[in-house]
Formats: sequence, structure tokens, C-alpha cells
Amino acid sequence: MTTAEKTTEKADISDAVMNGDVNMLIGEPSLPPDQVREERKRKLTAAFRLFGKFGFDEGVAGHITVRDPELEDHFWVNPMGVSFKLLKMSQLLLVNHKGEVVEGDGYLNGAAFTIHSHIHRMRPDVVAAAHAHSLHGKAWSSLGRLLDPITQDACAFFGDHGLLDTFSGVVLEVGKARRWPAHWATGRR
Repeated sequence: MTTAEKTTEKADISDAVMNGDVNMLIGEPSLPPDQVREERKRKLTAAFRLFGKFGFDEGVAGHITVRDPELEDHFWVNPMGVSFKLLKMSQLLLVNHKGEVVEGDGYLNGAAFTIHSHIHRMRPDVVAAAHAHSLHGKAWSSLGRLLDPITQDACAFFGDHGLLDTFSGVVLEVGKARRWPAHWATGRR
């Protein structure tokens, strides 16, 4: 790929983010599933690298998943213990809803499985989900309130986020994850 092609692709992705072009971001559904899968995995890896670059990671906390386009009860996730900044596409794990790693090598983070398997099971319309432990996010969460739409960044989430106002520790049991849907926003997907 030439530099000009890379620049055009970056501009297209930026436009897609700003305009909510979901097909551009998750892979055109009219393509064969293997091509959509590769595109989703490539973008998932890029998302991890960006999360790492901007400090949205802390140790082994945090995960991003994307639903497999063909095996819809499976999702791709990062292996536990691999830095977001260093993650390679070849290191991603394909996990089923029983918590079994069906493709890839590495350890599955128990909280990643519990949280994301529940999201993907309860919301078949959700293709990808991210869970971060950023410094500023943790500080804001200590206030126990929704984001105020007072900046351009916060406005992007206006009416499209929820608040889980209790914390009972690391989510390793499905029972803890079951109460989350009541707190999820029902706006954009």
C-alpha cells in the first residue's frame, strides 16, 4: 500500500467515525465472512494499539472484543498479559460463549469473558465492545454520575451511556454481569 493510499484510508476511517458509518468501521457485510473477519481483527488490533497509545490501559485490566461475522456466538479478544501497545493480530483469541478458546494461544482473562460474553449474548446487535481502565475514566467514575455534555468529547456520549452505581469487585461471575443491561444506554449501537 502506498503512502497516498494509507492517507486516503485514514481519512475514510476518520470520516466513518465522525459520520457513524458502521459498515466502514466493522467491515462491509456484503463481503465474504473471511474478509470481514480479517478486517474486524485488523481494526480490533488497531483499537488496542490506540488504547495503549492514549493510556486507556492499566496492567492487565481492560478488553476490547469484536463479534466473529460467521460464528456469531464467538468473539475475538486480547489474551491476558499482553500489552495493548504491543498486541499483534496473530495473538487475538477466538472465544465461544462457554469460555473456551477455540483459536489462538494465550490465557483468557476471566473478567473479559464474563463481561463481554454477556454483552454479545444479550445484545446481538452489538458488534464490538470496549472496557477500559483509563486514569481519567477511573477518576470520573468515582463521582458516580453520568457525563455532562459540556465538551465536544463528552457530547459524543450524550444520551448514549449508562451508570452502574455499585462496585462489588472483579466481575468473574455471570450473576454480576446480568444486572448490567438495565444500566446500558439504548441510543446508538
